[in-house]
Amino acid sequence: MVRRHELTNAQWDRIAPLLSETGGPGGRWADHRTVVDGVLYRTRTGIPWRYLSERHGSWQTVYERQRRWSADGAWSKILRARSTCWPMTAAGPWSG
Repeated sequence: MVRRHELTNAQWDRIAPLLSETGGPGGRWADHRTVVDGVLYRTRTGIPWRYLSERHGSWQTVYERQRRWSADGAWSKILRARSTCWPMTAAGPWSG
């Protein structure tokens, strides 16, 4: 069962191709889906980064990945993909 702030498999299948498989010189990224779920949880709840649950991985990893994705345009692509298949609701983005 998908938790409230987590992506469904269908949602993940839509955005996964938008994200790089490698993390640059250091090698492979930590799991993107876990990180995206962490960013969504933090965005919806407004909690400080350091209070993210361990189920989302290291808060530093989630913060850095979101910062990189914002800087390189990947996060905008994710949001555009989201807007084409999941409408905004009164509860906010990613709730549908």
